Amino acid sequence: MDSSPDRGDARWAPRFFLIWGGQAFSLLGSSLVQFALVWWMTRETGSATVLATATLVALLPQIVLGPFIGPLVDRLERRRIMIVSDSAIALATGVLMLLFAFDRVELWHVFAILAVRSLGGAFHGPAMAASTSLLVPERHLARVGGLNQTLHGVMNIVSPPLGALLVMALPTHGVLAIDLATAALAVVPLLFIRIPAPPRRADAAGSAGGAPGYLHDLKAGLAYVVKWPGLFAVILLAMLLNFLIAPAGSLMPILVTGSFGKGALELAWTETLMGAGVISGGLILSAWGGFRRRIATSLSGIVGIGAGIFLMGFAPASAFPLLLAGCFLTGFAQVFANGPLNAIFQSAIDKDMQGRVFSLLGAGATAMMPLSLLAAGPISDLLGIRTWYLAGGVVCVAVTLVATTIPAIMKIEENGHGKETPELPGGETDPGPSRVEAAARADAGA
Repeated sequence: MDSSPDRGDARWAPRFFLIWGGQAFSLLGSSLVQFALVWWMTRETGSATVLATATLVALLPQIVLGPFIGPLVDRLERRRIMIVSDSAIALATGVLMLLFAFDRVELWHVFAILAVRSLGGAFHGPAMAASTSLLVPERHLARVGGLNQTLHGVMNIVSPPLGALLVMALPTHGVLAIDLATAALAVVPLLFIRIPAPPRRADAAGSAGGAPGYLHDLKAGLAYVVKWPGLFAVILLAMLLNFLIAPAGSLMPILVTGSFGKGALELAWTETLMGAGVISGGLILSAWGGFRRRIATSLSGIVGIGAGIFLMGFAPASAFPLLLAGCFLTGFAQVFANGPLNAIFQSAIDKDMQGRVFSLLGAGATAMMPLSLLAAGPISDLLGIRTWYLAGGVVCVAVTLVATTIPAIMKIEENGHGKETPELPGGETDPGPSRVEAAARADAGA
């Protein structure tokens, strides 16, 4: 039976947006917690090493455990995964709130809670992304992607000043209490709204002819990605671009103060213009939906990101508004790169494989952040801060133009839904109807 919301279900929007709205409030609460904890660590220690360690602690669970979480997202009920994840994150925050309230908190407590929250996010993110394709008609996925980008743009603008006001008006445990309330808003709709189960086709039989086990699902997910050239190439492209783009935000304070001789106010303007670009692009994409071929929209957005980053590095010291224009363009183009790409994944990838694919993508993209920062710092110190922006922008555009010449990437949408015939070991191809079955047979040594 087809569980797609395109058929026989005209009420997808109320159900989806009740869940989406709860998640939006939860995202706000998480942003406020992040601001409050960063501010507390800055105030208590004044150590850049502590802040860098906190960032690493928040990234590692998703990088290391992400690929192993994906099979669980596909095996278990995704609604329950989100309920448990949101509840566990809230519980961890509640423990930290009590430690702050009784003045018993230590730095290692904060690190531990950050790790727990990151682990919950590693489950929640793929589960929500994989559930979206089960709730939203395929023709609206790009628009929903635009709304998601708009939401993140709003959060980037609203969260820092709101967080600053709250840490001045409330003790730290008071700010953390807000996250408990927003988590409840995320959980309550999930208690009453059913998310359809993905159609799980006849995978290869597990050991002794039983149902496939966890390890089988893990290997089948890896084989699924590797044996689909277009998907594998797009994931590698996303990782490479994340490596090029990620340092742009981290190096911005040095670019603003060192190259332009500006201060905190001008730095704030760069973040505001970036957020304004994201919001503008998100509103346009949610109304328009992008080109008919979504990969064309995504690649156009990536070219725009490269142009924006290049413009930031190219702007003369006397032309600070040109830097702001580059920030706006980067934020604006980011929406058209990410929104349609997520829609492609949600529509083209078999629904019972999406948890594994999104987990792999998230782990790979997240891993690029610390790696790129390790590379960008020494290169910028040696060759100048503008070097990374100029080279990163040029390479970003060049790689994207090369991608347009690769048929596996350009035809990823046409080759979705089992239309591609991945090559199996030994050079044979599988004519069957499902890449899930092809991956499983490859894994079984067919």
